[in-house]
Amino acid sequence: QVQLVESGGGLVQAGGSLRLSCADAGRILSNYAMGWFRQAPGKEREIVASIGRNGGDTYYADAVKGRFTISRDNAKNTLFIQMDSLRPAHTAVYSCALSCLYYTTNARQYAVWGQGTQVTVSS
Repeated sequence: QVQLVESGGGLVQAGGSLRLSCADAGRILSNYAMGWFRQAPGKEREIVASIGRNGGDTYYADAVKGRFTISRDNAKNTLFIQMDSLRPAHTAVYSCALSCLYYTTNARQYAVWGQGTQVTVSS
């Protein structure tokens, strides 16, 4: 089955913005809670943000509150994360994932993962 596919990563200067997208041609994403995760070199994967099926419930890691905004467009079957005021510490591979639950912030409850997209923030 086609997996989640992220796009929108790249190289950006500190203070800049990026918008990541996550799509899946084989699933109706509105049936799933979804999340964004990241893994920096030498570090464990961590949750960045999550969103419930209808978009009404959201969670942000403390490190990104006020800078990142997660959203979903169920009509377009796409998940987004808007990342503003980026800093070098935000450099990582960002991945989207889905959970069969209505809403969860627990990474262990996400069952399907994308390959990830590299975000590099230069100083």
